[in-house]
Amino acid sequence: MKRNLDKHTVKGLVASSVGIACNLLLSAAKIAVGVVLGMISVVADGFNNLGDCCSGIVALVSVRIASKPADKLHPYGHRRAEYIAAMVTGFLVLIVAVELLKESVFSVIDGKFDAVNWVVYVVLGTSVVVKAAMFAYYRVTAKQICSDSLKAAATDSLCDCIATLAVVVGAVLAEFGIAADGWVSIAVALFVGWQGVKLVREASSKLLGQAPDAKQVNRIKELIRSFDGVLGMHDLHVFTYGNGIAYATVHVEMDSELSAMQSHAVLDELEQAVYRAEKVYLTAHLDPVDTHDEQAAQLEKTLCAALEKRIVGVEIHDFRIIRGAVDKLVFDVGVPYDCTLPDGEIEKQTVAVVKNLGDYDVDVTVERGVDADTVD
Repeated sequence: MKRNLDKHTVKGLVASSVGIACNLLLSAAKIAVGVVLGMISVVADGFNNLGDCCSGIVALVSVRIASKPADKLHPYGHRRAEYIAAMVTGFLVLIVAVELLKESVFSVIDGKFDAVNWVVYVVLGTSVVVKAAMFAYYRVTAKQICSDSLKAAATDSLCDCIATLAVVVGAVLAEFGIAADGWVSIAVALFVGWQGVKLVREASSKLLGQAPDAKQVNRIKELIRSFDGVLGMHDLHVFTYGNGIAYATVHVEMDSELSAMQSHAVLDELEQAVYRAEKVYLTAHLDPVDTHDEQAAQLEKTLCAALEKRIVGVEIHDFRIIRGAVDKLVFDVGVPYDCTLPDGEIEKQTVAVVKNLGDYDVDVTVERGVDADTVD
């Protein structure tokens, strides 16, 4: 059954197709002029555009795949295809950079150059204008449809403008008898290679599970804190499955005296508010807090102060006392990701601190990367 494409996908497919056509024309023109006039840097820039054409094809395919709806094998959709496409684009750029570097080195060793024909300036000038227009078009479209592959293409187009201007510099220097064509080509190759490295690094980071946007996380926190009945929050985790698809979980602390129906109503409204504001599917877990247990509140505060002297950035949450023949303290200890102490050592030091406070049993869970907002 044929599936109708949404307008965002159509925009992505059109942008990719336009990019492919423009890069093909620019590549053909530059390679032809460069070969005829013996300008290695122009040929190199032409092959760079040819690589951009391949990148456009990758973007075209990825936009189409990313538009597929969720299914049994991919319940969170296919939007991460954009990350894969951006990584492939980066590798293609690196391959082009290596080839350009080889040709450039041979040109420097050869040391020959010819006078620059006016046709070269026409072709290169046209290329700068076209690439600048493509950069603007890609960038606007990428923002509209949240496309990583088109963002990568936009960056690549901007780099091409700079690279082509470098070739123009080499051509101008040749007019004055300075054989800089090969050296300029080396500079272009290194520049293109660095852009390829950045594309691969960024895409691989997202595939590995890059941290969510800090500004968005802070906005979600502020929204949660603003709800009546919310005493505190912790363990907010945001998971992205491609631009526009994000899920989150959070523990929300509320008064234990509220009924289950009342607490559920607040959390349900909170989840809907987060989706409306941030387009994030939030699942909120209730942590009931006994606001009248002064002993637990004071003990938690004392314990936290003692731990802060040993472990930088430590947080305590989900603190409660299970009373019996020997009281048992149950709580979580959150530490930053960059804490150098192993989990076992953190647990050991925590138990030691508790034992100094009294004769308690301890049930402690160590968590990393937790940014807690606990009850005062």
